[in-house]
Amino acid sequence: MNDQPEHITPPDVGDLSLKSQDGDANRGLCISSADLLGDVGVATILHQGQRYQLRQTKAGKLILTK
Repeated sequence: MNDQPEHITPPDVGDLSLKSQDGDANRGLCISSADLLGDVGVATILHQGQRYQLRQTKAGKLILTK
């Protein structure tokens, strides 16, 4: 059995311009949590070889765990 998470193509979220709403182009990528978490409400993030899980709580807060 494979422990690797399924790699999926992210949903089409339109223009992911690096410019923020206040015009600052140095803030990085901006994506809504709904687009990132999808219908499941969980996203696995790979960072420097480590896996992190980003999920939304019932209260609507985001939790990032290793």
